[in-house]
Amino acid sequence: MMSRWIVPQDDTSTMFIEFRQVSETEGVTPPWWADGTVMLPGQLAADSYEAGQRQPGDYEAQVSQRPVAIHGLEHLGTTDCGVTMYRNQIRRGIRAVQAGHDPAGLCRDPAAIIRTYCNDTVVRMPPAADPAADRRLMRETGRQLAERYLSGTTELAAGGGFVGQKAIEISREFDTSFASAP
Repeated sequence: MMSRWIVPQDDTSTMFIEFRQVSETEGVTPPWWADGTVMLPGQLAADSYEAGQRQPGDYEAQVSQRPVAIHGLEHLGTTDCGVTMYRNQIRRGIRAVQAGHDPAGLCRDPAAIIRTYCNDTVVRMPPAADPAADRRLMRETGRQLAERYLSGTTELAAGGGFVGQKAIEISREFDTSFASAP
């Protein structure tokens, strides 16, 4: 497992901060993973321009956007709706601060525990009849998954694969042909 933060240093430079989980048991962790000097493929520039063009990685995708990306030159697709939603959230937060208010979600209580959750769950879901209905369906499905995710914290801690099973249940509600989990 790895956690990585990419922290802005100025308008055109970032710093990578990375933590990797490495097993103390001999032979469990591949040597290249345990070596902190080795980056994952695609994270640094390719050996040559041609190699980067033939097999582009994350690095090529990032630097090809220019030092400061011009959003008007992008060609966002339907799978980029999260990018658009995130940018709108940032804009609302900036406007709130400019107006003298706190951005949504800011917690100033130093004693508060802010629970965070992360997963890579994919739910198979056919599109709804129209874009508005599709947005409602995605929002409701996300809420259902989050509720089921949060209700299973004790089972999840025991390593029972609770969240994955709940995602399969939600998927089955949409597609009865969804393959069973192994």
